[in-house]
Amino acid sequence: MKTVDILLVEDNPGDVRLTREALNEGHLSNNLFVASDGVEAIEFLTKTGNFKNAVTPDLVLLDLNLPKVNGFEVLEKIKNDEHLKSIPVIILTTSMSDHDIIASYSMHANCYVPKPVEYDSFKKVVKCIEDFWFSIVKLPSAV
Repeated sequence: MKTVDILLVEDNPGDVRLTREALNEGHLSNNLFVASDGVEAIEFLTKTGNFKNAVTPDLVLLDLNLPKVNGFEVLEKIKNDEHLKSIPVIILTTSMSDHDIIASYSMHANCYVPKPVEYDSFKKVVKCIEDFWFSIVKLPSAV
């Protein structure tokens, strides 16, 4: 089974830890890369700055509320870049705002998942994301 590369764009260290734990408990071999703000995410994805040797992730888990460059700007960069736009982007955020949900989908996010605040629920959501995107869905092969 192929090891999948996941970019988590998240500024909350607690949510990073929970995501890492949930993915480690799964049956999927994965490499989790973390960008703690929108600038790092864009540099990682475009292989610039300190990320010249970064991999192209199979999936992006993107928070909307980020320092420096927000999640909408990162999503816009991904979906407007010919080399990045086929990467599935899952919005994983605490926002339940209808405006944020509509904006995310109109900017071509692949799905919008509200981030639960309760520990076990959060881990269950990450596990469901893993199961769906890597066991059921057929993702494009890396070019």
